[in-house]
Amino acid sequence: MKQNVVADKSYAFALRVVKLYKHLRFSEQEFILSKQVLRSGTSIGANVAEAIAASSRADFVNKLNIAAKETRETIYWLRLLKDSEFISAKSFESVHQDATELQKILSSILLTTKAIHNS
Repeated sequence: MKQNVVADKSYAFALRVVKLYKHLRFSEQEFILSKQVLRSGTSIGANVAEAIAASSRADFVNKLNIAAKETRETIYWLRLLKDSEFISAKSFESVHQDATELQKILSSILLTTKAIHNS
């Protein structure tokens, strides 16, 4: 089976987010922000999986656009968790770096797909 970098990275990121959620929920007793980051952070991979199985190029682009938006939202919640001191700056940097990498990959795929479609 051919390896799909964005699918693998978004799945690994979702696992990190689930672990972060569990830590925030049970160690920090934080219930609201943790739920938000869980929802948006796991949605990235789900939308990438949907894009891989897309029935058309338009469907593919739509799902990846949603994944990119969820990535931006996840970065927002991560920043808020750091600035409200629920996660340390060190923890934030690591997970933020992964989210930023996903954002760049998704943007690159979208730009390439749109360029191919417009040529």
